[in-house]
Amino acid sequence: MTQAQAPVAVGTDLPATREPGREQVYRRGRGRPVLHLVLVLIMVLWAVPAVGLFVASFRTAEATNRSGWWTALVPPWEFTFANYDYVLNRAGFWDSFLNSLFITVPATVLVVMIAAFAAYAFAWMTFPGRNVIFVVVVGLLVVPLQVTLIPVLTLFRDASVGGYDLSGTILAVWLAHTGYGLPFAVYLLRNYIGGLPRELFEAAEIDGAGHATIFFRLVLPMSVPVLASLVIFQFLWVWNDLLVALVYLGPVPANHPLSVTLANLTTNFGGNWQFVTAAAFVSMVIPIIVFFALQRYFVRGITGGAVKG
Repeated sequence: MTQAQAPVAVGTDLPATREPGREQVYRRGRGRPVLHLVLVLIMVLWAVPAVGLFVASFRTAEATNRSGWWTALVPPWEFTFANYDYVLNRAGFWDSFLNSLFITVPATVLVVMIAAFAAYAFAWMTFPGRNVIFVVVVGLLVVPLQVTLIPVLTLFRDASVGGYDLSGTILAVWLAHTGYGLPFAVYLLRNYIGGLPRELFEAAEIDGAGHATIFFRLVLPMSVPVLASLVIFQFLWVWNDLLVALVYLGPVPANHPLSVTLANLTTNFGGNWQFVTAAAFVSMVIPIIVFFALQRYFVRGITGGAVKG
């Protein structure tokens, strides 16, 4: 016969039990200030070149050649707006700015739209050769862009739309950026869309929804984070592109985007380089606006596309 346990009086203090893993959580929390300090130091080191470039954009070439940019932070100050005045009032600058928007926005929309359709097909539709095609598409990521310039340029020269040669037109740049951006876009979106709950799609199919309804009513609203991340990547790549625009648009200045126009600010011997510092910050305005408008989705979209699939 077992011994009866003594009753515990109401109101007496029971011995405190330690929660499992509490010490580990405490240790991790105690180490966070060190982590934050390291991140702040990395951020400062990363920002130093940008700060130096920004300060140099308000200095003359003589002042920059005479002393480092950090000396301009103390009196006597020698700041000037001449560099920005030269860049903003240069002939063709605003036309190039509009050309950049006219190239970047459609090239971004085309990549996101086509990649979203393809990613849904690779993730949730069954058709012959699905895995093989997906591997081929992802394998295009390792193909250097420079290898494709001459074949694609030859293709545009020989092809025509409505009797007009594609080479040297903005349409050629749209198609080129779309082709170059699709492998990464399909890979990123497929991983994210493939990780969406299967039960949700099965319930929609039971209710009679087809692939089009599932894609537009379920997949797109649930994929906003990764779509926003892709928009940021593609917009920055196309906006800052110099090589593709220079190759496929040719020497016609009327169609040149901002990147080509700003690259032509310097002479063949490196003269007028001080104007490039101001031009660099002028060209940053639109990408910064796009990034801060979509940055709340950025981390969610990238991490979701990296671990799901």
